[in-house]
Amino acid sequence: MSRATVTPRATFRPFDFGVTRALRRDAGAVTYLQAEQPLQPYPERMTDRLLHWARLKPDQPLYSRRDPALGGDWRYLTFAQALESARAIGQALLDRGLNAERPLAILSENSLEHAMLALGAMYAGVPFCAVSPPYSLVSKDFDKLRHVMDTLTPGLVFAADWQRYGRAIEAVVPRDVEVVIGADDTEAAGRDITPFADLLKTQATAQVDAAMAATGPDTLVKFLFTSGSTKLPKAVINTQRMICANQQQMAQSMPVITESPLVLMDWMPWNHTAGGNHNFFMVLYHGGTLYIDDGKPTPALLGETLRNLREIAPTWYFNVPVGFEAIASAMQTDDVLRRNFLSRVRQLFYAGASLSQPVWDSLYASSEREYGERVVMTAGLGMTESSPFGLFVTTPHSKAGDLGLPGPGLELKLVPMGDKTEIRYRGPNITPGYWRNPQATQESFDEEGFFCTGDAVQWIDPDDIHQGLRFDGRIAEDFKLATGTFVSVGPMRARIISAGAPYVQDAVITGLDLHEVGAMLVATPALRTLSGLGAGASISEVAASAPVKRWLQNLLNSLTASATGSSTRIARALILTEPASIDKGEVTDKGSINQRAVLKHRAALVQALHDGSAAHVVVADTPTRASMTPASPAARTA
Repeated sequence: MSRATVTPRATFRPFDFGVTRALRRDAGAVTYLQAEQPLQPYPERMTDRLLHWARLKPDQPLYSRRDPALGGDWRYLTFAQALESARAIGQALLDRGLNAERPLAILSENSLEHAMLALGAMYAGVPFCAVSPPYSLVSKDFDKLRHVMDTLTPGLVFAADWQRYGRAIEAVVPRDVEVVIGADDTEAAGRDITPFADLLKTQATAQVDAAMAATGPDTLVKFLFTSGSTKLPKAVINTQRMICANQQQMAQSMPVITESPLVLMDWMPWNHTAGGNHNFFMVLYHGGTLYIDDGKPTPALLGETLRNLREIAPTWYFNVPVGFEAIASAMQTDDVLRRNFLSRVRQLFYAGASLSQPVWDSLYASSEREYGERVVMTAGLGMTESSPFGLFVTTPHSKAGDLGLPGPGLELKLVPMGDKTEIRYRGPNITPGYWRNPQATQESFDEEGFFCTGDAVQWIDPDDIHQGLRFDGRIAEDFKLATGTFVSVGPMRARIISAGAPYVQDAVITGLDLHEVGAMLVATPALRTLSGLGAGASISEVAASAPVKRWLQNLLNSLTASATGSSTRIARALILTEPASIDKGEVTDKGSINQRAVLKHRAALVQALHDGSAAHVVVADTPTRASMTPASPAARTA
């Protein structure tokens, strides 16, 4: 086994990189790449791990969440309790005749009840689907929730409570479908409701154990819906083989998760593959504990995350860049948070967007200040269709955008696509397709059975394949200017986010068939502080404030000064003042921005940005202005 080890004498806390060498095969213009290290054996089903740990350490917590009924203390679901509840719930689902054609749909945030339902369905061989809570709680038309229900045709729907989810249930769930409610909430508007406690009271029989024994690598475990970037969300099939193989791939790529009792503190929603596969199953696979964080990297909920991290010290920690930014900022002045959070964490892992260098540096500084060493920050590439782990960096000195090498057992195919190179996947962790959508399934695989990701990559060092790959954007997001020049959106967004820290959360790049590139910026809450305005000020007032306009002007000038041509020059920008809409698909419940949906639904604003009629437009003030399309007077004074 080839490993690169960061020794205690180095700047970094000890950490092993399990995959550091690759095998390359060229076939004309196409390149095939895989890890030199083979994939080791893995279980046929995740329930084997549940049985294993329930025997070995029955009293250890598997999942835990704060419970108001306990005064905010942690309520635990041990491995023994998880197995007991899985058998009872599994029996209840079998009694109701649930199967792949009539699966279980879960309308709930992360919770112990949610965890028990997922394990119970998996034990009985009944597929389940964790449905995005905003489809029920934020959406006004319930169109995406209706699409999910029409695709699944569930035999049973669970909702965390009726008060919040009742309106959505009444709108989209047929009356002949049983509804189970987790909370003690009986005001069901005349609808028959089954309490969750009734499922737990079901007497397990030999039938449910036989059903579990009959499951195998090809058994459907769950459906995870895509975000629906261009069309309605698709139901990605997740099998036992996919999930088990992917956990083994992670274990070999990140050996640190196997070397000590694994403790996670995590808020990532279980309806997404990062939270619902990567993290949820990681603790089950390795006999660890996941503390459910009811916080999020938002102004309203960040305090809960910081509270939890002051109390629970994770050994492995995952977050999105905006979450790491908030934690890094808080650790600068919060000694208790810094001391506890960094006390035993062996690895930090980010995904979802680029992590700006100032945030990276701040995390390193806090770690060195408290413990005299840096905690390794890592990243990689994956997707819902890959379970999700795909690639992982090979060195502690990686930079934003570095992806590294594929996990053991995953074969990559690098295919030229115009000026880009698409990365495609083939391996045991790749989905067989989309549920009840044969056309989309057929379109997603090439003639050799590789899944076409739509992600573009480059070599970190073309002369050293062992350093691996780096991200080069999404092929479908790239576009041409009116001059015929290609604009690579992914790297440009990363540049803006990095240079705009800590005030830019994301950027939507504009300019299709126009003469110059523009950007519509999604601001972080820190921009309000920069403006000097109070909490009651609107985002429009913030965008119009003199300090913000000066900052945006300086940002544009800086980005333009380092540009190499029209395709990398941000000529004009504005701050988005209308929140992204989940009904229109502009944002996911993780907070990530859907570039194509924003451009589609805000076409008028894009035009106004480029003709200068939009409010608060700022135009880069550089010597190259004369070579561009002249900006209108409105643009210069907005």
